[in-house]
Amino acid sequence: VQLQASGGGLVQAGGSLRLSCAASERAFDRRNVGWFRQAPGKEREFVAILLWRRRSTYYAESVKGRFTIYRDNAKKTVYLQMNSLKPEDTAVYYCAAQGFMYDGTAYYTVSDYSLWGQGTQVTVSS
Repeated sequence: VQLQASGGGLVQAGGSLRLSCAASERAFDRRNVGWFRQAPGKEREFVAILLWRRRSTYYAESVKGRFTIYRDNAKKTVYLQMNSLKPEDTAVYYCAAQGFMYDGTAYYTVSDYSLWGQGTQVTVSS
């Protein structure tokens, strides 16, 4: 049961990146998968989530309208398309999954997730 994040890099402000979270079958099937980020000296914060049952998406206010989360079921991968990047988006980005078949409404804090991938660094230069 694992998640593997990738796709980070260095980009200029205004640019785009697409992060990928490849999951094993048990980490992907009927699980909500989200993205968090952690900047140096700051706590890990919620970025986005895609719900497995209703296919609803939720975003942090700071990224709404710029980031899009979506999934490819055939590839068992969740993506985070990041456009119009800003220097304040610089952080290590983590993907995470909630419990199997979780259908609640708690998904904004670290403790709401049971599976975590390793981080991928995103650096946005000004």
